[in-house]
Amino acid sequence: MAISPLDVKKLRDQTGAGFGDCKEALEKAGGDFAAAEKFLKEKGLAAVAKRSGRAATEGRVFTSIVGNHAAVIEISCETDFVARNPEFVTTGQAILDALVKAGATGPDATADAKLKELAVKTKENLGIRTFKTLSTGAGEAIVQYIHGEGRIGVLVKLHVADAAKAADPKVQQFGFDLALHAAAFNPTYLNRSKVDAAWLKEQEEIMKVRDAEQLTGKPENIVAGIMKGKVEKFLKQISFVDQPFVKDDKITVTQAAEKLGKDLGTKVEVVDYAYVQVGVEA
Repeated sequence: MAISPLDVKKLRDQTGAGFGDCKEALEKAGGDFAAAEKFLKEKGLAAVAKRSGRAATEGRVFTSIVGNHAAVIEISCETDFVARNPEFVTTGQAILDALVKAGATGPDATADAKLKELAVKTKENLGIRTFKTLSTGAGEAIVQYIHGEGRIGVLVKLHVADAAKAADPKVQQFGFDLALHAAAFNPTYLNRSKVDAAWLKEQEEIMKVRDAEQLTGKPENIVAGIMKGKVEKFLKQISFVDQPFVKDDKITVTQAAEKLGKDLGTKVEVVDYAYVQVGVEA
């Protein structure tokens, strides 16, 4: 049967496939749109499988908060062109919103299916590289922030001793400022108690080798004192709550939280955060 250009355009609009592919699909399906779309999906998914070996080093980060649940996700692709594609952006956000609404702790079959459909249209290898979740209880609030066209996504969780004040605009603003802070400085740990002891010992040994010239010839007790100071400085650099606050570098993040607490008449603490950057291993 003859396939009209309007039919081809209609199928192309539905699937995002190329003009020639749509024409071929309609011809093979005898003009049946459902069968033609199925043919294109099968053909496209096969192509996606072949592309799975290609590096997906670009992508976009999305955040979502629904009720007591929040998540930040990185969806990877092969080119920044696709990462900026409006359909990639809306589909990625829809995938995450659905997962957060369901209280999911990771991608599910529905998310995978939607991503495969999008891969057919973009003709790129897509995947969920990183997925982090946070949830809130009484007196807790989560604030989200996306930086640089989705290059970085941050969630920050605060605890307010007076639960009635957790929704105060000042708490929300402080959480947003902290998310900006995390996006700018990418802290390695929330606080010192979270630092892995073995990893910290390894960093100390690296410092000793790096600064051997400064330490050579000094008494053991002097070397120990120098190293204690270096480790202390290092811990301040990598600990979120010990870093100089982005909005006032004369005080730390902890001191900024204490300042807000005095203003509100209740204790405010930074209790958790999640940071995701495109192309960077979690």
